[in-house]
Amino acid sequence: MILNRPKKLNTLNYEMVLSYSKCESILLWGDLTSGYTYVQLGHWSFAASYYRKEFCLDYLLATYKKPLLAILDGSVIGGGVGISIHSTFRIVTENTIFAMPEVLIGAFPDVGASYFLSRLPGFFGEYVGLTGARLNGAEMLVFGLGTHFVPSKVFALV
Repeated sequence: MILNRPKKLNTLNYEMVLSYSKCESILLWGDLTSGYTYVQLGHWSFAASYYRKEFCLDYLLATYKKPLLAILDGSVIGGGVGISIHSTFRIVTENTIFAMPEVLIGAFPDVGASYFLSRLPGFFGEYVGLTGARLNGAEMLVFGLGTHFVPSKVFALV
C-alpha cells in the first residue's frame, strides 16, 4: 500500500504514523508542524504521543530486516531524514536537499541523528548537527548519506 502524498509539502501526520505497521510499502514525508501546532493549542499529550510514535517508526525502519529503498528527490529534513536515512538504498537526485534544521529553532537533531552523524568522516557530522547545514545530493554521496544517484527525470517517467 502506498499512501497518497498529503496536500502539504513534507508532512508526516498522525494518521500516517499510525498506519505504517499495516503496510508492505509506504510513502512518507516528515515535518514538525503537527506537533508544534498541538502544543500551541494546549494539547501537549497529543504532541508527545505523535513523537513517541514517530520515533518508534524510526526505530522500526532502522532495525527492519528487509531491504528498504528511499528516493530522496527534494527536501529531506528533520523527520524526513529519520524515516529515510536507515534505508538500505538511499537514492539521491540533483534536487535533493538534506538538513537537520532543528538547531535553527533552538532544538537538537533527533530521529537517530547521533547514530548516523557520528559515523561521518572527521568532524563533519558534528558540523552538520550543530549548524543545520544543507547538503545536496552529490555531497550526500561523498559522505555516505546517499548510496546511489539517479537523475530526477527518470522518476518523471514512472
